Amino acid sequence: MGLQNAKPCSVKRANILMLGLDCAGKSTLLYKLRYEDAFLTMPTIGFNVDMIEVGKDFILTFWDVGGQKKMRELWSNFLEDTDGLLYVVDSSAKHRLEESRREFELVLKNESLKNVPVVVLANKQDLPGALNAEEITRRFKMKKYCSDRNWYVQPCCAITGQGLAEALQRVATFARQYSKSKETFTTLKE
Repeated sequence: MGLQNAKPCSVKRANILMLGLDCAGKSTLLYKLRYEDAFLTMPTIGFNVDMIEVGKDFILTFWDVGGQKKMRELWSNFLEDTDGLLYVVDSSAKHRLEESRREFELVLKNESLKNVPVVVLANKQDLPGALNAEEITRRFKMKKYCSDRNWYVQPCCAITGQGLAEALQRVATFARQYSKSKETFTTLKE
């Protein structure tokens, strides 16, 4: 029958949007979170979707959207119904930090993402000269842009997997709190 392994209805789901410039390491991170292997990934044209179970009762759906310039114009189409934003930064590409910060700021200004929690992944910590989490926090003006929401900057390395378990926990915790507050708000409105 297969009914006994049907998921109980108490399973909560949340949508996590993964954004960042092309080559920041989004797809590699997603593979690593999912399979604990680092795959060679192709640049994402369009988007990847992957579901990851966190604990017994929480399923996160990750929307990993391509970061090439022409793809970024479509980012706003993915913002609806997001319970958490995972923004990936290549910490070693100093020449692109400003561009990445601008895109980050634009996304956060979108009405759909109001109060949505943010985890910034300071990726590629294994590369020489990579900026640490404090530096990324400062350069991305996190305290200013994210004063209205939960936020965290997690140093990580998609290839070795360092920092990813922590990032996943953080995203899950934030998303859980956020979807709870949304439910409360909806109940209040009814």
